[in-house]
Amino acid sequence: MSDNGISLRSLHRPLVVLTGAMAVLCAVSLLGLLVDDRVIVNAPIWLKPFKFTVAIGSYAITLALLLSQVRRGRRIGWWLGTVFAVAIGLDMALLVFQMIFRDQQLHFNRATPTDSAINNVVAGGAYLSWLAIAAVVVLLLFQRMPDRALSSALRWGTGLSLAGMAAAMFMFTATPEQQAVFRTGGSPSTFGAHTVGAPDGGPGLPITGWSTVGGDLRIPHFVGIHAMQALPLIALGLVLLARRYPVLRAEGVRRRLVWTAAFGYAGMFVILTWQALRGQSVAHPDFWTLLAAAGVLAVIVAATALSVRSRPVFRSETVVGVG
Repeated sequence: MSDNGISLRSLHRPLVVLTGAMAVLCAVSLLGLLVDDRVIVNAPIWLKPFKFTVAIGSYAITLALLLSQVRRGRRIGWWLGTVFAVAIGLDMALLVFQMIFRDQQLHFNRATPTDSAINNVVAGGAYLSWLAIAAVVVLLLFQRMPDRALSSALRWGTGLSLAGMAAAMFMFTATPEQQAVFRTGGSPSTFGAHTVGAPDGGPGLPITGWSTVGGDLRIPHFVGIHAMQALPLIALGLVLLARRYPVLRAEGVRRRLVWTAAFGYAGMFVILTWQALRGQSVAHPDFWTLLAAAGVLAVIVAATALSVRSRPVFRSETVVGVG
């Protein structure tokens, strides 16, 4: 952050507008959940808009804050943020049009030429936003920030967010049932699915709807994309904790803890992706999933213990003020 702090006016305006639009649509979606009893694929019709507004709104404001840290290539950063805002904004507009006004499934829907066209445009917007975030990751590599721990958190968080967006690509492959239709020379009404090993719309967890009977690719997708918020928040939390715990005042200690958190987050993302692709519900992990999770946890505990060991602060490291 700059020495003068960050004001709303200094943030990337298209992303701020997108955040505001998502906040309004979120309120409308909550109202829709209360008064509209329509259902699509066994879920309330307003549930997907609600979940997407929360996810995209938080993502957009985080990206705006992230771009405010860019000093080299600011104009490039502005255009990348604008591409993301326009692409995702168009996707959300099509989501509302397709689901609320046409009363049709959004993702994977190829039942009619109109459904197929909307599905293709939404997929194109998702890929375009992915490319914009990939470019932001590269742009961050060329930035020098005053706090190396926060810098590491921003880079790792954005990189893992990019991986989370890429995980969604697994959804856009034909299921065994759809492949069977293709083999007979037919054309299935849907192409791709959220769930592996079970049909979409089956039993799921409250609110999220994540499958409790099969693997669900939405889980690693969700976890991955929000690394961009989680890891910088951890870095900022360490700065606050340094006021109480002197060992955290050394920038090197905080940076190693951020790396540890990034490893743990990446491990969780990989395990969730592996679990989903095997058709295993997050609610019913098997022995191998639990073993992998235990291994990641053991590494995190060991790395944390090593990271906070006492050692002198070198001149090259900054020390958090604790006035």
